Amino acid sequence: MSLVIVGSVALDTIGTPRGKVVDALGGSAIYASLSASYFSPTYIVGVVGEDFPARGLELLKAHQIHLDGLETLPGKTFRWSGRYDSWSKAETLSTELNVFADFSPRLPDCCKCCRSLLLGNIHPRLQLQVLEQIESYDWVGCDTMNYWIDLCPDELTAVLKKVDIVFMNEDEIKSYTSREDIYTAAREVLKLGVACVVVKRGEYGSVAVLEDSLVFVPAYPVSDVTDPTGAGDCFAGGFMSCLAEGSQLDSRTIRRAILHGTVLAALNVSKFSVEGIINLQRDSITKMVDQLHSWTCG
Repeated sequence: MSLVIVGSVALDTIGTPRGKVVDALGGSAIYASLSASYFSPTYIVGVVGEDFPARGLELLKAHQIHLDGLETLPGKTFRWSGRYDSWSKAETLSTELNVFADFSPRLPDCCKCCRSLLLGNIHPRLQLQVLEQIESYDWVGCDTMNYWIDLCPDELTAVLKKVDIVFMNEDEIKSYTSREDIYTAAREVLKLGVACVVVKRGEYGSVAVLEDSLVFVPAYPVSDVTDPTGAGDCFAGGFMSCLAEGSQLDSRTIRRAILHGTVLAALNVSKFSVEGIINLQRDSITKMVDQLHSWTCG
């Protein structure tokens, strides 16, 4: 019942109206794996430099995240710097790929046959490399962003044809499909063979589009947003960890997965970096999930 997450591991410098952090833990694989760790055994596949802080590794181990697929290479860890003048979009100030520039994901044997796989927001070419190595998975999810949609749409399409679940926000799915509404756009993605398209809608929640049903879930209200970085990764990690526990991909299972992803994303934005999603109690997360479910379904 395990989940493998492949993505970036970074040190982020982030400025928001609430303050600033320097060289804080970040990257799609970090956010997603910490969120997922509360609900399923989790494996992380990524790369760090020799300067990656010991506290980062200790935190992952404390969450019982398996590090077999986390490489340490000579050089510096991937760094990203950005700021938020509005909560909906980050302005990138600098990007230093460092060891991530030569990242070639290699799945250890323990990661080739697991319940679920999440391809984090990395180059579609790298996502395809991972898909070529897997042997047995029930559910494969893929996250992406406008940068890859604009840069290499054909490679991204090749990835989407091989996965079960796709995560995109409203702008991304409209851009990828050249459709003006998210429902028509999602159905275009379903035609590629995808089983479920999850459209993230920020403060308005999310909607999952399946062949024969729709699942709507509102956002969990957060009174004091501090740092939106990684919210989508937390959502995807929480979502896929629930699938690792489940047995089928139906609307009921999808709703449960979205509820968990939504709560973890809300916890994440309440503090800087990963501080909002560490050292939580599973029972407290479940209580929030039940609360959101009651608001949604009555």
